[in-house]
Amino acid sequence: MSKFSLHSIDTAPGESKTILVDVQKGFGFVPNLMRVMAESPPTLRAYTTLMRLFEKSAFDTAEKEIILLAVSKENECGYCLSAHAKVAAMKGVPLEVIEAVRAGAPLADGRLQLLVEFVRSIVATRGWPDQALVERFYALGYTQQQHLEIVFAVAMKTLSNYVNHAADTPIDEALAA
Repeated sequence: MSKFSLHSIDTAPGESKTILVDVQKGFGFVPNLMRVMAESPPTLRAYTTLMRLFEKSAFDTAEKEIILLAVSKENECGYCLSAHAKVAAMKGVPLEVIEAVRAGAPLADGRLQLLVEFVRSIVATRGWPDQALVERFYALGYTQQQHLEIVFAVAMKTLSNYVNHAADTPIDEALAA
């Protein structure tokens, strides 16, 4: 049971109402994470804005979802692992890739495996990954832009992961993986 209110559009504080209406239009429903965040309009606004900005990153669709899964795995966020697994599957990421990232198992694709290692290292070392790992990241063709966008994704997902930790957010039926 959530320790925080799960706001509806009707019960949400002022500015959060309009954000939740937009979320509902985009998702077809209001995910519990955003229902919790609605308690703080600035938090909800920040997260929804960051999500839209991350969609414009230099990563392809599969890489974006893998990054979000890897951050959530490292931060041990069951809600986000479930939600991003569902979204990743809907976006065509192979199930074996999704399950490997969720389980912390190696990926067959060496480039994606390094991406997961790099993301998890950024989280675990608070932005100070081992220099050899950084060099491998660039050697595989990733760029400084992508390095910065991983830092950005870590910040965004850490926000949602920690909100879920605080609220014990129940997983939405529609997002159960």
